[in-house]
Amino acid sequence: MAHLIDVRDACKIYRQGGEEIRALDHVSFWVDEGEFVAIIGQSGSGKSTLMNLLGCLDAPTSGSYFLDGQDVSQLGEAELSRIRNREIGFVFQGFNLIPSLDAAENVELPLLYRGIPRAERRQLSRRALQSVGLENRLHHLPSQMSGGQQQRVAVARAIAASPPVLLADEPTGNLDSRSGAEVMGILRRLNGQGKTVVLITHDPGIAGQAGRTVTIQDGRIVS
Repeated sequence: MAHLIDVRDACKIYRQGGEEIRALDHVSFWVDEGEFVAIIGQSGSGKSTLMNLLGCLDAPTSGSYFLDGQDVSQLGEAELSRIRNREIGFVFQGFNLIPSLDAAENVELPLLYRGIPRAERRQLSRRALQSVGLENRLHHLPSQMSGGQQQRVAVARAIAASPPVLLADEPTGNLDSRSGAEVMGILRRLNGQGKTVVLITHDPGIAGQAGRTVTIQDGRIVS
């Protein structure tokens, strides 16, 4: 059976002032459906570049990336945008909520881009916010919520359309320990329900909560 995520011999090369910088250096790894995998590395290790590749936000200089059986490494921006919207739910360190929209509207926004009718959007939004324990915060603005609650809205937004992959980039980085533990508990529960979760972190304690850990250093997978 094909892997849900399959990165094969991927390199990402940047050029600065005539110097070649290998942000990713022949990286190969895979994630199967239903796994919870943490990618851990320090600042400058290449984990952010790898996250951009996995999220179809960037393409490798060489090598291949298969997502759900499709080679997405050679696709154009329009097609990558469509795949991002349908195949991947993103949770970022900085929440990335729209300040003028309430919780329900923030969760609905990606569904609007997918062309889902209004009544269905509202139902999916409410269900997703319920699943992260925020059914009583539907009409609160981000400024009226704590950091932990805002990150839970971001998780609800990521899962509302049931994408195959949930990609969480330092999801606890801006949270206190209690809020961070709540968010990690939600991610573990979603994984227990069958959601594939890929977590990017620099924190061994956070990575240790995943089912499998991949360590990246100097652009290479070292364990």
